[in-house]
Amino acid sequence: MSNPITGLTAGGAVWTPAFVQAIAQERCIGCGRCFKVCPRDVFDLVDRADVLDADAIDDFDGLDEDNAHVMNIANGLDCIGCEACSRVCPKNCFTHSSLPLAA
Repeated sequence: MSNPITGLTAGGAVWTPAFVQAIAQERCIGCGRCFKVCPRDVFDLVDRADVLDADAIDDFDGLDEDNAHVMNIANGLDCIGCEACSRVCPKNCFTHSSLPLAA
């Protein structure tokens, strides 16, 4: 990969953002913590049945009305790479990576 996008913290330290790439929806419990902490409206809550096949839904333990939804990446290009979503996720559902500088 070419040089990644980097920035500086307020203290002058170099920082490499890691942008959200995927959500493991089969593990997501639809708690909404990532949605609440995201400063850029990257996520959207959707019906589990709309994004997972029937076998994945059948394998989900404790499926009831409270967790009939999962988080989805709605506006991935708005992600700023802060990884706040990963820090609050109780099921470790997120995959992040740095991105190269645009040519």
